[in-house]
Amino acid sequence: MSLALSLYHRLPVRSRSLVASARGYYLSWWRYDKRTEELVEAALERDYWTHSEWQAWRNERLHYVLKRAATHVPYYRQMWEERRQNGDGSSLEKLENWPILEKKILRERGKEFIADDRSESKMFHDHTSGTTGTSLSIWLTRDAVKRWYALHEARCRRWHGIGRRDRWAMLGGQLVVPSKQKSPPFWVWNRGLNQLYMSAYHISLQTAHDYLRALAAYNVKYILGYPSAIYSLAQAAVQLRLAGLQIETVIANAEPLYDHQRSTIAEAFNCPVRETYGMAEIAAAASECERGKLHLWPEAGIVETDDKESSDLICTGLINDDMPLIRYRVGDRGRFSDEKCECGRLLPVLDGIDGRCDDVLYTSDGRAVGRMDPVFKNDLPIIEAQIIQESLHRIVVKYVRADGFHRKALTRLGDRICDRLGDIQVEFEEVAEVPRTNNGKFRAVICNLPKEIIEQLKYPAAADRSAR
Repeated sequence: MSLALSLYHRLPVRSRSLVASARGYYLSWWRYDKRTEELVEAALERDYWTHSEWQAWRNERLHYVLKRAATHVPYYRQMWEERRQNGDGSSLEKLENWPILEKKILRERGKEFIADDRSESKMFHDHTSGTTGTSLSIWLTRDAVKRWYALHEARCRRWHGIGRRDRWAMLGGQLVVPSKQKSPPFWVWNRGLNQLYMSAYHISLQTAHDYLRALAAYNVKYILGYPSAIYSLAQAAVQLRLAGLQIETVIANAEPLYDHQRSTIAEAFNCPVRETYGMAEIAAAASECERGKLHLWPEAGIVETDDKESSDLICTGLINDDMPLIRYRVGDRGRFSDEKCECGRLLPVLDGIDGRCDDVLYTSDGRAVGRMDPVFKNDLPIIEAQIIQESLHRIVVKYVRADGFHRKALTRLGDRICDRLGDIQVEFEEVAEVPRTNNGKFRAVICNLPKEIIEQLKYPAAADRSAR
């Protein structure tokens, strides 16, 4: 655990919310300004653009991004200079002439993708580890951040009658309260974003009442967060027959939303559940409309995939031209649909997104913990890693070291895992490569607990009756 986080956890409850609010105001400054509403309205109008209108807009934007990348981005400029020296006269204006960009290169040479007329110190620095347990750094200007969040406002909120000024709850991976804390509050109020940030690591049958009372007390209008965390809370609410909470919409992000999760969440909160797709690299995004179809956001990027079967998504970002990612393999799979959506919007429809299929881990006190990717952030000198739960008291981490590796990195990684799972043994196994599945991928999180133990953790009352 970092010193800053350790000091934060020692603060009184009210002070933690003040810290969260300060961060919220900072993020709000980056994301929104007086032009936000104009950008939102423009995005909503583009929902009904025809294919030819989109093609003209995207061709112009792509031409600008490719030219800027080839002339102002060190990595790409060097690549094209070397190709020209070797007699390659192919046009850089044609996307198919650019090589596919792999995550490994972006991770190792990330700063070389920042345009040379931009200063990283004046850009927003974001992290992602995705489904591979591999940390990536992304830099964006304030203009790019604002345009991205205007799209989010339009298609994740306005489509469903909600907005950024409404009170909302976030169930995410930040350690807003200490993992060992046993009594509420398991949340902080972030005034800067009108957000009740609720810990995803403290949800259980014993705490469900506290979470639901907090949602009501703060007049939360909608919930956004990891499906695994929201599902855990919904499961508890259904099992305990807790009702009466008025939530208008639940928005799922960062993980796949499964049918059983959707139905349980909808039952618990008596509202629609909407899926979204996106990434910190902002090379592609999609959101679900009221008719249940996942619509691609054409402004975010150009997505190459097989039209007939699920295949790797190769994406060229169109928003962040100051750190352009050309033909970037994002690590997910999907395919387009020819179906016209009954919602009336003309945005492309995705059949669905594969990937991001991490397991949920369990603590000995019955908490289900999903989305472990935050433990890999802050640029640990590790190329990739995989967390495997072998028992309620033992975790094995397979990792591949990077240049500059040191043992303290494992200590920090182990501490971060314990911050989320509590008092648990963490063992490390260095490997040359994390084992892959048949499609060449691996899951960052695997739970090997026997099914009967998981059932007992989920439904302890039923297990006790069965034992008797």
